[in-house]
Amino acid sequence: MATSSSTQISHIRELFEPTLTFLGYELYDLALTGSGGHRTLRVRIDRPEGVTLDDCERVSKSLSALLDQADPLPTRYDLEVSSPGAERPLRSLDEYRRFIGRRANVRYQAGDSERVAEGRLMAVADNLIELQIGERKHTRTIPIPLADVLAARLAIDLSRH
Repeated sequence: MATSSSTQISHIRELFEPTLTFLGYELYDLALTGSGGHRTLRVRIDRPEGVTLDDCERVSKSLSALLDQADPLPTRYDLEVSSPGAERPLRSLDEYRRFIGRRANVRYQAGDSERVAEGRLMAVADNLIELQIGERKHTRTIPIPLADVLAARLAIDLSRH
C-alpha cells in the first residue's frame, strides 16, 4: 500500500515536533523532494535568536535517530536540516511582530495594480503593517493592510553592518 507524500509529511511532522520543541526549536518547514530511489527530506528549523550551523548539526543528529527508529519512509533518502534563511518569507502576524525593526520587502495589491515596497517594519496591528521607506531625512511611513499583502519577506539590511 503506497502512502501519499502529504500523509508521510504529516506523520514525520508529528514525529519531529515534540523533539524539536524539547530542544527549543520550531519546525518552520518540512518537505520531501525527489522521486523513486533518491529522495530528500528537507527540514527547516527556527528559533527567536536565530539558527546556527551547530544548531543544524545538533537537530540533524536527533532527527536522524528518530527516523532510524520510526522508519517512516520506504525508500532511501537524505536528511537536510537548515534555517529559513536571511530573506525568509513572513507568513503570520507573529512573524511580522517578531521582526519589527528589520527590513522587509512587501508585494501588495493597491487598487487594480501590484506594488512592491521595501523598508523597515515599524508597526504591526491585527489588520495592518507599517513600513518606513526612504533614507535619513527623506523617510515616510506607509500603512499596508494585511489583506492586501500578496507576499512578504525579510530583506538583507546593508545599513546594519
